Amino acid sequence: MHYVNSKSILSPKNGMNLYRGCTHGCIYCDSRSEVYAMGHEFEDIEVKQNALELLKRELIKRPKAMIGTGAMSDPYIPLEKRLKHVRKSLELIYRYGFGFTCITKSDLILRDLDLLKKIKEKTKVVIQMTITTADDDLCRILEPNVCPTSRRVDVLKTLNDNGIPTVVWLCPILPYINDTEENINAILDYCIDSDVYGILCFGMGLTLREGSRNHFYKKLDENFPGLKGKYVKEFGNDYVLPSQNSEKLMGIFKKRTSKNHILNDNEKIFEYLSEFPQKTIQSKLI
Repeated sequence: MHYVNSKSILSPKNGMNLYRGCTHGCIYCDSRSEVYAMGHEFEDIEVKQNALELLKRELIKRPKAMIGTGAMSDPYIPLEKRLKHVRKSLELIYRYGFGFTCITKSDLILRDLDLLKKIKEKTKVVIQMTITTADDDLCRILEPNVCPTSRRVDVLKTLNDNGIPTVVWLCPILPYINDTEENINAILDYCIDSDVYGILCFGMGLTLREGSRNHFYKKLDENFPGLKGKYVKEFGNDYVLPSQNSEKLMGIFKKRTSKNHILNDNEKIFEYLSEFPQKTIQSKLI
């Protein structure tokens, strides 16, 4: 861990990154890619020590909107247990009347359930949870340093029981690893049982760039001997690596989500995530 001072904390579209880097250890992580110019070891978490001061200043002057986090680094890394930057940010988001959404794989988010409920009463909260495999043993290989899928499903159910809507990221789907009908159906069963609002799916496959590709192939050698050679032969240095089962799996995904009234249109889901409930503001002004 190391500290830096930053000039801003919110992007033009109200994205917030309190940390840069991650210790979850997901073997496929795109954020490791060289294109993001991290400038330090990925596991050496960069902490914006003036983040809360900046956030307060920016929330005071910005129009009310949804504040999002987790696009580049999971905000609920183990370090958050001690620093509580996310929790303190949620207190500010609640105080100044903004909404909140985040992407995570961690059950640490339940620590902040009290604040999430308070924000939800005032404006809007949506929690996004990534699920790649229904098999906990495989999950511990693909995402070794964060809670397994079964626990994430518990989180989804707890959030639903507390009236907080959820969206699942069904990605990435790794060719020859988790691209099976059994896995996709089991994940969909979890989503249906947890009453998720929507599922984001960008096709059955994954993307690799320089930096993330090197790390991914190293982990294939460690955990799936011989599979790296198959990837290199089939995909070379391609950015998009589609599953050979993509058409069949996408058919299952579309059919089952539609049947169970789960939103499966990525564009509409992103619109939902970014839409701030203006009627809430109007009611307070009357």
